[in-house]
Amino acid sequence: MSYNHQAIEKKWQDRWDETGIFYAKDNDPREKFYCLVEFPYPSGAGLHIGHPRSYTALDVVSRKRRHQGKNVLYPIGWDAFGLPTENYAIKTGRKPQDITKENTDTFRRQLKSLGISFDWSREVNTTDPNYYKWTQWMFLEFFKAGLAYKTTQPINWCLSCKIGLANEEVVNGRCERCGGDTEKREKEQWMIAITKYADRLLEDLDTVDYMEKIKIQQRNWIGKSEGALISFKVDPSPGPVTPWINVFTTRPDTLFGTTYLVLAPEHELIEQIATDEQMLEIMAYVEAAKKKSEIERGSDEKEKTGVFTGAYAINPVTGKKIPVWVADYVLGGYGTGAIMAVPAHDERDFAFAKMFELPIVKVVEPEVLQNIIHPDVGISHGMQSDVKVVHECFTGEGVAVNSGEFTGQKTEEMKKNIVAWLETEGHGEASVNYKLRDWVFSRQRYWGEPIPLVHCDKECQVETKGWVPVPDDQLPVVLPEVEKYEPTDTGESPLATIEDWVNTTCPACGGSAKRETDTMPNWAGSSWYFLRYIDPHNNETFADQEKLNQWMPVDLYNGGMEHTTLHLLYSRFWNKFLFDRGHVPVSEPYARRHSHGLVLAEDGTKMSKSKGNVVNPDEIVSEYGADALRMYILFMGPFEEPVPWNLNGLIGVRRFLDKIMRYVSEWDESAAVDGGKIIEPHLKKASDDIDAFKFNTAVSTFMMLFNELGQKKITRDQLKRLLIVLCPFAPHVANEAWEMIGEEGLVEEQPWPEFDEALLVRDQVELGVQVNGKTRSAIVIAPDADEATAREAAFADENVKRHTEGKEIVKVIYVPGKIFNIVVK
Repeated sequence: MSYNHQAIEKKWQDRWDETGIFYAKDNDPREKFYCLVEFPYPSGAGLHIGHPRSYTALDVVSRKRRHQGKNVLYPIGWDAFGLPTENYAIKTGRKPQDITKENTDTFRRQLKSLGISFDWSREVNTTDPNYYKWTQWMFLEFFKAGLAYKTTQPINWCLSCKIGLANEEVVNGRCERCGGDTEKREKEQWMIAITKYADRLLEDLDTVDYMEKIKIQQRNWIGKSEGALISFKVDPSPGPVTPWINVFTTRPDTLFGTTYLVLAPEHELIEQIATDEQMLEIMAYVEAAKKKSEIERGSDEKEKTGVFTGAYAINPVTGKKIPVWVADYVLGGYGTGAIMAVPAHDERDFAFAKMFELPIVKVVEPEVLQNIIHPDVGISHGMQSDVKVVHECFTGEGVAVNSGEFTGQKTEEMKKNIVAWLETEGHGEASVNYKLRDWVFSRQRYWGEPIPLVHCDKECQVETKGWVPVPDDQLPVVLPEVEKYEPTDTGESPLATIEDWVNTTCPACGGSAKRETDTMPNWAGSSWYFLRYIDPHNNETFADQEKLNQWMPVDLYNGGMEHTTLHLLYSRFWNKFLFDRGHVPVSEPYARRHSHGLVLAEDGTKMSKSKGNVVNPDEIVSEYGADALRMYILFMGPFEEPVPWNLNGLIGVRRFLDKIMRYVSEWDESAAVDGGKIIEPHLKKASDDIDAFKFNTAVSTFMMLFNELGQKKITRDQLKRLLIVLCPFAPHVANEAWEMIGEEGLVEEQPWPEFDEALLVRDQVELGVQVNGKTRSAIVIAPDADEATAREAAFADENVKRHTEGKEIVKVIYVPGKIFNIVVK
């Protein structure tokens, strides 16, 4: 018997819609549970097979919490602003608004077909003016607090797409999208000062329940470094005012080993200090660097390049002149855009020094050596394992050598003492640096939230350089319709061409003014959507305070590892700012953050259209059913790990669901026996596995349960308990089976079972018997049976005999209740 999945899935989905059983209740006395998934970007391709992995897993958790009597909020919406839709509009001439509606309609249909228990009454869309009205209002809060400011920034510019690109979108100097040439351009950009929150973003990670690898990514992205800011005097001075080159370093203890300085190609001092003889070569090098992304420039695998400026500076501790170079492995946006090069103790500096035959001076040695130091190779292989050596380059901490009065001091001691000396002599000071940069908040494109500012022609607002907020009662500033969606040749947004929209009046003085024509990044709307779900239809504020108090913080948030840096960081920052302004009740928005692995193609590679290996969820649901997809996608492997798709595995899960439906259809209450000892341990394990995010073992537990039941008919109460625990995984099958045995209402209305501890102790268990790691049979014995008993039962099995006969028994591995493995040769 194979059940008709298309008929029963439509039936129960309609029933859920009619009852509104998944709607969260405001002002409800029950304990709340706010469960959140990253809302999707609605692409034209529709739902990807990877989406259901996260949505189904959290659906299982949400459904269990409802059974446990909690008031569950499990919402969904659309992160719908984005460049793919705009590019499609440019290509076809269609409105992005129309394209987005088509795409969201498709996604909504697909998600409903999976039986995900979303609260659709709270659906949000970042492109809806009623939504981005509040995104604009929040931007103005940043502006009024002095955290939003406009400055000139170098950006990657695609000459073909006429748009700014992220560093990740530039590969070998070319645009990842179109393959065209890119260059660095200076453009005015709106920025948000996220760096002012760097310490809190770091420190508050200790207050939340995130996977450790997520915390590590957050910490690495913020990149807090403690060290010193050191000043090097240029000598001879190129003019009447002597320039100084400031350098941040985490290793001031290596200052005696500084043999040259390196400036980033963007450094402002290059033109001032470079000699006439070197200028042409330097300018050519700087132009070439503009065509590279920061990722390419910073790669350790790239061969080091550079050019000498002709200038020198004084090492403050040695008094020696050292050359000043320009090299693209130094980035203008990190630290001061200049480094002190210590080639004996930094791998990149070492490679550069070797390339250009620059001096290498050793100033640190390992504290403890087990063997001697070889004069040509550095430290021998006999040293401690935590000492890192690359030829003559030792990058670890140790004891200072060749360091004047500081020789013999340990690294940490010398760091403090050399900084104190620098401060006394006026050559430096202790300093903290961050890898984190302020958030570039401008995009020169159409399909984004308009930035709600106007520039007064009279610059009546001196303190904000003429920029004036659009009044709250004039929000939202709605995107006007345009004829063409391409950016202008000058790199401005298409909005700049609409004079009637651009030209306006200043809200402050009534004079003439011009609207800002840049739009916000697509990160903007996704930085606060979890707040709008709480009160999505409120036109007076982004969310009612009492409702925010009821629902925040989010109890569980799941998403892909690719979003555990920028999106997670931006949304944590955004919420902290709103908390500081008194608009939200908690500083950290997410109490717990989890992440899932990718769903890969069958060969273990990433799915892509170009490879033709993308799996369409619509086809799977149509042929095998939503419950088969739900259970298989959870059964594939550990939730946090990437897993390859396998059609045979899906078919196996579908057959298992058929087996359940056969069991229920053949169930005869008059023939029922007490199966409590069989089902209770399995149901308890499946229940516990939900909380532990071990969804794959929960599914396998159901399979083992039905294998063990065989033809045994359990009591009605026991079957009901089984269907309740199964329901979060296969809700359509569970509800249909519930009705088949004569029960009324929905399974979702039933309380979660309490488990009888007495029934959890098994008299006997089924134990798989392996031969060389492959399961060949199973034996039924007491869970605490000794090895002699287990051996007797295993070796009496006919199938085991066939696989061990005539072979030498090397050893037997027996773990009571877990495993019996016979190793033969």
